[in-house]
Amino acid sequence: MSRINGFIGRRNFLLLAGGSGLALAATTVGGSLIKDTQETTIADVNPVNPNVVDPQQALKRLIVGNQRFVESKPQYPNQSRKRLQAITQGQYPFATILGCADSRVPTEIIFDQGLGDLFVARVAGNVASDMAIGSIEYATSVLGSQLIVVLGHSKCGAVAAAMKNEPLPGRIGYVIEGIKPALTSVKKTSQNIEEAAVIANIQYQAAKLLQKSAILAKLVRQGKLKIVGGFYDIDTGKVSILT
Repeated sequence: MSRINGFIGRRNFLLLAGGSGLALAATTVGGSLIKDTQETTIADVNPVNPNVVDPQQALKRLIVGNQRFVESKPQYPNQSRKRLQAITQGQYPFATILGCADSRVPTEIIFDQGLGDLFVARVAGNVASDMAIGSIEYATSVLGSQLIVVLGHSKCGAVAAAMKNEPLPGRIGYVIEGIKPALTSVKKTSQNIEEAAVIANIQYQAAKLLQKSAILAKLVRQGKLKIVGGFYDIDTGKVSILT
C-alpha cells in the first residue's frame, strides 16, 4: 500500500473507504443511531503502528506525565535528535488529543511528552468540527491510537463567549455556535457556572465524536478505542479526567 509521508495514498484510501457489498447495520451508541456504512471500512484496516498502546496504559502515561509537569519535575521525553531521526519514516502516537487552541494549554508540555507521542487537533473551545473529526479518524483508524482525550480548560474564552450569546464578527461565530448546544444542560444554579459550562462542553464534544463519526463509533464497539474527557486547571496545571 503506497504512503506519502506516512499517509495512505489517495487511491488506496478511497478503496478502503469505498468497499462494495457491505451490509448496512444500525447500533445505538451514546444515545444516537450510528449506521455502519461503507465509510467505516477503514476502521477494519490494520494500523501502521507496530506497538499500539492500549487505552488504559495510554491514559496512565498522560496522567503520570501531567503529574511531573504539576510538580515541576519534567523529564522532557522523546525530544532528542535520536528521537527526531527515529520518527522520520512514520508516526506512532500513543494518544490523540482534541484540545482548545488556547496558548496557555500547550498539550505536549502539560503532559510532559515528546516528538511523535501525541496526535493533537486544536481548535478554540475544543469543538469537534468536521475537520477535527476527520483528523482524529486518521489518528485512530490508520495510525492506531486507541485513546482520545477531549481536553477543555478553566477560563475558556470560547465557552465564556458562548454563554454571553452575543453576535460576534467574522468566523468566530462558527466556533461559538459549535459550543452553544452544550450549554443547555448547564444549571444556572451551579456553584461555579463557568466551570460547569466548560465541563458540559467537554462532555458534549466527546459525545459528538461518536454521533458524527461512524468510524470512531465502530472502533469503540470493537474495544479498539476509548474516549474520555479531561479538564485542565490553568491555575494549577493539573488535568482531571472526567468520568
